[in-house]
Amino acid sequence: MVFAILAFHPALLNDGDTYWHLAAGGWMLDHGRLLDRDVFSATVAGKPWIPLEWLSELVMAGAFRLGGWTGLVLLFAAAGAALVGLVGSRVSRVLPPTGTAAALALLFLLAAPSLLARPHLLALPLLAGWTVALLRARDEDRPPPLWLPLMMVVWANLHGSYLFGFLLFGVFGLEALIAARAAPLKVIRAWTPVGLLTLAAAFATPHGVDGLLHPLALTRMQSLPMITEWRPVDFSTFGPVEAALLVTLLACLLKGVRVPVVRLLLLLFVLHMTLEHQRHQAVLAVLGPLLLAEPLAEAYGRAEGRALLGPRGFLAVALAFAVVAGFRIALPVQRPDGLNAPVTALAHLPPELASRPVLNTYGFGGWLMLTGHRPFIDGRADMYGDAFMQRYDAVTRGEPEAVDAAFARYGVDWTLLRPNEALVPILDARPGWRRVFADRWAVLHVREAALTSR
Repeated sequence: MVFAILAFHPALLNDGDTYWHLAAGGWMLDHGRLLDRDVFSATVAGKPWIPLEWLSELVMAGAFRLGGWTGLVLLFAAAGAALVGLVGSRVSRVLPPTGTAAALALLFLLAAPSLLARPHLLALPLLAGWTVALLRARDEDRPPPLWLPLMMVVWANLHGSYLFGFLLFGVFGLEALIAARAAPLKVIRAWTPVGLLTLAAAFATPHGVDGLLHPLALTRMQSLPMITEWRPVDFSTFGPVEAALLVTLLACLLKGVRVPVVRLLLLLFVLHMTLEHQRHQAVLAVLGPLLLAEPLAEAYGRAEGRALLGPRGFLAVALAFAVVAGFRIALPVQRPDGLNAPVTALAHLPPELASRPVLNTYGFGGWLMLTGHRPFIDGRADMYGDAFMQRYDAVTRGEPEAVDAAFARYGVDWTLLRPNEALVPILDARPGWRRVFADRWAVLHVREAALTSR
């Protein structure tokens, strides 16, 4: 069902970062080497850049070249289905069918805003698989499997969320140490080799130490609140996070569910991260059901340890996947205008300005990159840096000095902005500028002198 929903879910392609990841992956495929500096923007060209998600970008670009938008959508639909399958297979071993369905519904509710064609969705099944492997190790009172570091090699090259792998390893290692108070050295000797191999695996990237430190440096950027996913969860209106929290609290308080203290602290930490930054909702969506399944089973009644699917079930699922994929291929995905894809507006750009400097909305940068234009800014906030992001924010808020300075410094000849941005009416009234096109998605302005001089 998840595969079918995502395969026909238009919002999967609504994020502007999808397009710059595709552009980066396409460049690497064309040139046969990794990016190490900016080759796309008009403002910081040549600046060093660490593409932490290079492997995801190659996979995305490969799927896109093989199957267009349809191939990309099927790739991420499969990732979403794998995520739900991994979590479901774990919780169904202790929860009855109704409990499993409720847990997966809450997972989907919390993860829904993160179900986008971006590298994090490719990494979420690894987060689930990693957690399940550690939970099984604790169930059987043994160290984690020796193949776990191999998963870390893939994860560290797919997405920066691999740092959660270290957090989880440490938490479950601490739990094992506490449980074996009488023989702590036995636990240390059993867990240390896997831990050291996991640490070494995290360095098996083209970026080495920089790759390990860069995600931490990103979280310290002062301009992060400018980006929606880095803002705190908004409780001013009823939303999925509040719904999931209230339902979970109700279920736990009704029966006095008891969560082991180490796991409870982990849950509270992830909840804190979710409330602080919306982007961590998906992590809570994955870890919540996995960590609460056992305590809920103890309180409400344990299932008889059965698997989610038997052999016939797997065959039926495989057949359903094939049917859905066939329908999706028969009805190819189109990329019309969207929140971060100003297709029609860009089509109205006078050809003589296509290579000239632009000032664009942050979310439009990826589409500009993918279509061969050099954006003023795009979703790589870590590369642009705090100072640039703050200057850009002042420009889009229409501060006169900031606008004049940016236009003069970068020679801006056209703008591509969302209709609700403060700079739009300013440009409408600015001498020498003309509105060329506007729709519900974007407004295109051009500098009249740039048209007459070329």
